[in-house]
Amino acid sequence: MLSDRTELRIKDRAEEYRDVPAKYGPDIDLSKFQLPKHKRKNEYSIENVKKEFGNDLSSVGIDLDQTSGSYVQVDGDIVYQKMYDDIEVLSIDQALKKHDLTDYYWNAVKINDKYSARVEKEMTGGYFIRVPKGVKKEVPTQTCLLQEDEKATQNVHNIIIVEEGAELHVITGCSKTKGTKEGLHLGVSEFYLEKDAKLTFTMIHNWGENHHVRPRTAVKLKDNATFINNYVLVSPVKSIQSYPTAYCNGKNSKASFQTVVYAKENSNMDLGSQTVLRGKGSKSDMISRSISRDKSNVTVRGRLVGEEEDIQGHLECKGIILSDQSNLLTIPELEAKKSNLDLSHEAAVGKIKEEQLNYLMSRGLTEEEAVSLIIKGFMTIDIKGLPPDLTKKVEKMIDMTVEKAI
Repeated sequence: MLSDRTELRIKDRAEEYRDVPAKYGPDIDLSKFQLPKHKRKNEYSIENVKKEFGNDLSSVGIDLDQTSGSYVQVDGDIVYQKMYDDIEVLSIDQALKKHDLTDYYWNAVKINDKYSARVEKEMTGGYFIRVPKGVKKEVPTQTCLLQEDEKATQNVHNIIIVEEGAELHVITGCSKTKGTKEGLHLGVSEFYLEKDAKLTFTMIHNWGENHHVRPRTAVKLKDNATFINNYVLVSPVKSIQSYPTAYCNGKNSKASFQTVVYAKENSNMDLGSQTVLRGKGSKSDMISRSISRDKSNVTVRGRLVGEEEDIQGHLECKGIILSDQSNLLTIPELEAKKSNLDLSHEAAVGKIKEEQLNYLMSRGLTEEEAVSLIIKGFMTIDIKGLPPDLTKKVEKMIDMTVEKAI
């Protein structure tokens, strides 16, 4: 539920921005994508979910047998939902009926383009997760948003609240089902971390060559809160534009973004992240690894804003370009509003080094095998902040996803 005043404010803002293009990324004609036509009447058993969507779930690393809570949605319908006593996992519609979300609904993410406006005006579900004060889970909660209807739009709104001293790991996958050729995914995600809370959010995207994707994500952190974001996209996509933002409002809060992108065919990707450091002693690090090949077009943005003293931030963008027909652009930005702070960045883009290739080929590898090995090594990121067993699981999941793409 929302206060009447909040509902009216949100409604007016969505109407104001209903036709406003986004600042970045190619513009999309939304009239080409309609709400899903196919409706499922009932939720599935876990066995039926595995039978019908098992391959789609595994393509984005979802394993419903090893989870502290689950949410699976196909188009606009919930097909599977499970929660345990100590973590609340609901659909956003259920959460809006049960809780007063006035302080959370459209509070971190603002409606400022036609994509976010459409999510509000034509919402087709989304999930709500709340971790109560002091609850710490090592086993991850898993969510999956699938698209099946052709030329349909999936407009989801997700909210995660991690209360004081609580910890949660979320693994989430967004994908099309096998055989689906064209669609539009619009996703709003708002995360709220209270004092001393920690959230690790690992997302794998697996789209198709005719899918457009526009996620809108923002995180608010209070004192000593920690947010770690791992993002992987290695499948072709018609276009994607995403620029998640973390607001480190609390003292000694910390946000980390790690991004792995492998662009091929005619993919058009405009990805990045931003951290606004407002709390004294707050920190952020952003690391991206990007590869472009074929005729893909990749832009990687990173921005650190220092608004308080004694903050630290580091931004690292590295890319490999494998084709003269592709384009790879990195845009690191630093903005300081105080004198006593420490912000830095490094960026590098180039081809695979000849000496590296020759060395591996001298060891008996073919050129194709050597290139594959170099790419896998380049895209391996050091997963931080997870328990050791979960770190291995996530690293293996990312390795498998990358290996399939190469």
